Amino acid sequence: MSKQIGLWQIGAILLVSLAAFLLVGAHGALSALAGGFAVWVGSQLGAWSMKRSKAISGTAGLALLVLLKAEVIKIIAVALLLLLTFKLYAAHLVPLALIAGLAVAALLSGIGIMRVNESND
Repeated sequence: MSKQIGLWQIGAILLVSLAAFLLVGAHGALSALAGGFAVWVGSQLGAWSMKRSKAISGTAGLALLVLLKAEVIKIIAVALLLLLTFKLYAAHLVPLALIAGLAVAALLSGIGIMRVNESND
């Protein structure tokens, strides 16, 4: 994923967190940060694993394998970070704020993938 999309993700997560803070308070802001941070970290790890792989310049099958590996890494990272959030912050978690942070980061992650595809065409 391009660095610019990663920065957009961070900015959007901070914006959602600010909105959650204004609407619900500090716990809402932290919940939004936790959701967005989980997706951001997963996206960065997935992108890093794709960058490291030389197989992407091979056949279409190898490229698909690299993409699937990156997606598995992303999903595992997001799941582990969310599990950690639920275990450590369950008493004060604001579910709607968490989902909002997750959604914004995930949408920008998808946009980042589309942009990378467009620049490769």
